[in-house]
Amino acid sequence: MYKVVLIDDEEIIVEGLKKMIDWTGYNCEVCASAYDAASGRQAIIECAPHIVFTDIRMPDQSGLSMLAGLRSECPEMLVTVLTGYRDFNYAQEAIRLGVHRLLLKPSRMDEINEAMSSMTAILDGRASVNLSKSSQDPIDDERNEDTITDASAIDSSIEKTNNANSYIVRRALNYIEENYSSHFSLQELADHCYVSQWHLSKLLNKHTGKKFYDLLNAARIDAARKLLRDKSKDYLSIAEIGEMTGYTDTGHFSRTFKRLEGMSANEYRNS
Repeated sequence: MYKVVLIDDEEIIVEGLKKMIDWTGYNCEVCASAYDAASGRQAIIECAPHIVFTDIRMPDQSGLSMLAGLRSECPEMLVTVLTGYRDFNYAQEAIRLGVHRLLLKPSRMDEINEAMSSMTAILDGRASVNLSKSSQDPIDDERNEDTITDASAIDSSIEKTNNANSYIVRRALNYIEENYSSHFSLQELADHCYVSQWHLSKLLNKHTGKKFYDLLNAARIDAARKLLRDKSKDYLSIAEIGEMTGYTDTGHFSRTFKRLEGMSANEYRNS
């Protein structure tokens, strides 16, 4: 049985999907449902579904960010979006990030059933490929054609996952750039990007070659350099500049500045 999670802030839609779709006919079962993005993500973590139906305009989240997070962390999961948000560019970006189907509300049953048929066919195909890989029979021409088709689908899937990964990294870097002066943890940044702390750490390291705190310190010290170069800010003490850029401890700021710049903050200002 394929596992399904339903997420929508309108309870009537979740309950309607539960009742109106012939889940057993598709060899599926609804393993969890949720009414906001946070509990939806938790349901996905606990259930590890094959299929997700979700809205992307819920009050507590950025829809595209949630989609990117789902695609990045669970690349094999198939996602159908039900939304009342009618924007072509938004739809294009959702598909680029790996959404299988995007259906406008109110969705017709034939559209929902078509999405179910398409997703379960893909899941059945994956199961068949896995079975054929375990078989020791000689590969004939027809299977060669199937292999080429599977390879093309894999390439497309990898591209969409890479798009999602890049989206998450950009979102994380933008958040750091805009919030360097405040105090936040890697976990809080991961929550903002709708992925796990471990997954975000891995993505940041892969795409930038740096760890979270290195990126945060770089943003803070860059801001400090600008303040030190600003002649109208001569009245600011080193401690004040450190505090303005997110350091509560002046000694920590001074050590970090010297480590990254090769000179003290005072030497930098005077130079």
